[in-house]
Amino acid sequence: MLTAAEVVAARDRIGSHVVTTGCPESFALRGVTGCPTYLKAELRQQTGSFKDRGSLNKLMQLGDAERDAGVVAASAGNHAQALARHAARLGIPCTIVMPNNAPLIKVSNTRASGARVIQTGDTLSDGMAVVDRLVTVERLTLVHAFDDLAVMAGQGTMGLEILEQVPEVSVIVVPVGGGGMISGVATAVKAAKPGVRVVGVEAEASPGAVKSLEAGAPAHVEMSDTLADGIAVKRIGDLTWPHLEALADDVVLVSEEEIIRAIFFLLEREKLVVEGAGAVGVAALLEGKIRLGAGDSIVCILSGGNIDMNMVSRIIDRGLWADGRLASLSVVVRDRPGYLNEVTGVVAIAGANVLHIEHTRAFGDIAVGKVGIEMKIETRGREHVAEIVAQLRELGHRVDEVG
Repeated sequence: MLTAAEVVAARDRIGSHVVTTGCPESFALRGVTGCPTYLKAELRQQTGSFKDRGSLNKLMQLGDAERDAGVVAASAGNHAQALARHAARLGIPCTIVMPNNAPLIKVSNTRASGARVIQTGDTLSDGMAVVDRLVTVERLTLVHAFDDLAVMAGQGTMGLEILEQVPEVSVIVVPVGGGGMISGVATAVKAAKPGVRVVGVEAEASPGAVKSLEAGAPAHVEMSDTLADGIAVKRIGDLTWPHLEALADDVVLVSEEEIIRAIFFLLEREKLVVEGAGAVGVAALLEGKIRLGAGDSIVCILSGGNIDMNMVSRIIDRGLWADGRLASLSVVVRDRPGYLNEVTGVVAIAGANVLHIEHTRAFGDIAVGKVGIEMKIETRGREHVAEIVAQLRELGHRVDEVG
């Protein structure tokens, strides 16, 4: 088992080489939870995630022969970027095995740091066979993304910072994938303040920790696609498992829609760009999935911010759609001069904005003498959309909200 002393030693070792990330209060989340709620912003690390801590702690403990031969890891991206960057800084050759579906930005950043990148399979577990071969054939040293005591100790340095930044903390919310972060954080925190509750959060699409706790042993899970790719693993670690079992007070699941809402919330309310894996804790808080008391002080770890910007734009649209601030209306009117103007006039008078419009004749279920109008509009919210729909129907038009 990892010890608190090893976490303290890790902090002494890596402290001047990693960012002591901020932990500001989120007044928006306080309004949701009813408690002081703080966000540990690990997306501010050099490579955009908490992985800087564990990978550097491991690298700094390698012997000369291990440094000369080089290191290898299987990673979906954040561990890859962190290991590649710090290995390059220390002059250590680095090979990264990444899934074929790893986000492009993470692949590009890893290569840009000078690492050799090999892409194969759909998950981290798929890449481990390649890693094992490289360890045997090329004598590379494996730096596991989570199942390594040195890596766990490095991640645990977050816990020491949290205790200093929010001394009154009573609940720490931690994303869970393979279990390295929650193992390190819980080890550090509970040694100093045993009463602090450490709650893990993972994606429903990758419920390895929950299934393992139910089974009483590390369980293999089949995964679905998830926005939280950084915590998508098929099996929790053999070394992390006993820490999770002994130290985690609870582990809860969040859905893909809940993750999307959390990313959108952080963008709009906190002005923070957070990846899916980093947002799962906020998702759990927004959905009321974590048991809280009136006197609690919460710290939620935002573990990373490396998200594809194309994905961010889709999430923004999805979030606006869910709030009713974007809506798509299908309106059928008589094919006569002035009716298009009448429809757009209703939208304008109501104070909404037409973003896109299409005019369609003689298709689908549109009768002869009728015309279909498809509009994408920007509104103030769901009630505003309902108001516009009602006004159009009062004029005798057939109106349906699409999507």
